[in-house]
Amino acid sequence: MLCYRDGDAGAFDALYARHKGGLYRYLLRQCRYAQAAEEVFQDVWMNLIRARAGYTVQAKFTTYLYRLAHNRLIDLYRRNAHATVTSFEDEDCEALAELPDKREQPAADTLDTKRQAVRLLELIAGLPEAQREAFLLQQEGGMSVEEIAQATGVTRETAKSRLRYAMGKLRQGMREWR
Repeated sequence: MLCYRDGDAGAFDALYARHKGGLYRYLLRQCRYAQAAEEVFQDVWMNLIRARAGYTVQAKFTTYLYRLAHNRLIDLYRRNAHATVTSFEDEDCEALAELPDKREQPAADTLDTKRQAVRLLELIAGLPEAQREAFLLQQEGGMSVEEIAQATGVTRETAKSRLRYAMGKLRQGMREWR
């Protein structure tokens, strides 16, 4: 980001290539529908471009990027407080259909894996917003508890608690499903 701030346009391409996948998945699971996720995704990158001249290192770049995303999500939630949310199970959710299958499996294993994935997505979608965000920042953003706290503007203990509760609910939900 420092190189980009200092005028190296190729540095932006490297940042975008490195972070686009995780950021988009985080936004998709937070927004729960592709159109909003794509809008916020574009806004985050545009905000990054606009803010490049004033960028100073205060944390890891991922913390900065996900803080921009967090703030943009807050704006979206405020604007669409009564919006209808669609499910990850909707057949027309093209964004999830595009996720690559990285290995070949026997049909029975594939079906079980898909069912587990669907169940996990349902459980993630059912988490309270703050817990879901902490979980996704860790899983999709690769962020530590400290970085999650910085990105969301809460204390380390609050971020740790949110993450612990989210993981507990997800584990319990998967155990009950089995």
